[in-house]
Amino acid sequence: MNKPIGVFDSGVGGLTVAREILRHLPDETIIYFGDTARVPYGTKSREAITRFALEDARFLVSKDVKMIVVACNSVSSNALGRLKEEFGIPVLGVIEPGARAACRTTRNNKVGVIGTSATIESGAYKEAIHRCSQEVDVISAACPLFVPLVEEGWLDKKITVDVAKEYLVPLLEKGIDTLLLGCTHYPLLERAIAMVTGSEVTLVDSAETTAKEVAELVRSGGPVANGHGERAHQFFLSDIPRNFTEIGKRFLGREIEPVQRVDLSPAFHARANPPSLKPRRADNSK
Repeated sequence: MNKPIGVFDSGVGGLTVAREILRHLPDETIIYFGDTARVPYGTKSREAITRFALEDARFLVSKDVKMIVVACNSVSSNALGRLKEEFGIPVLGVIEPGARAACRTTRNNKVGVIGTSATIESGAYKEAIHRCSQEVDVISAACPLFVPLVEEGWLDKKITVDVAKEYLVPLLEKGIDTLLLGCTHYPLLERAIAMVTGSEVTLVDSAETTAKEVAELVRSGGPVANGHGERAHQFFLSDIPRNFTEIGKRFLGREIEPVQRVDLSPAFHARANPPSLKPRRADNSK
């Protein structure tokens, strides 16, 4: 239980999940990887997303993490099953926790879901919500402009509210009373989104709901604290954007130091995953 928690995303959006995990488990250590060299995943094919996700997870396994949190909706909706098959440690995504929370929240059984094109086209949230309740009507919408608006820092500018209106008014016209934020960038737009949806629509943050389930899993397995605390957190990126310091602080809610760049090329994996550290497949015979 003294091992760190691994978190990965296609970029920096997953830092909102890391932030919520640290809020619920302040004595845990996080190792974060953001594949900023290949972001966004949301416009890629399922095959590409799966390949990238396996490479990201293998990097975290090389750091001897005790679990992997897939803080990426595109990966969670397209490759989570493959990741669970591949590795012998717990792998949690963001889809199921958010779906369960939306089912608990809705009063009229009409739930809106917003996310990247890949997440919405996969239908993963709709399927997960229907596993909770077949009675819930799911109305989905891809919101591709939200991610660049967040990374530009335009969190509540007029243009951001106008874009939100374009995306959300059709959902509101269908009577939703709950809106699931199905992208890790979207919590930063909560104020702009709420200006459009109003107080009658409850927003569900998949980052927060995922962090709660991570906390439950860790606590059920034994001692929570690992004795290292905040100083031991490690942050890795496949490329370091020019404005990462500002963006990273915006997402994580604190300074991020230091940040290390890592190479996910095949040559890297040969060095990072010697036989003793190679991920083992889960035993499916039980």
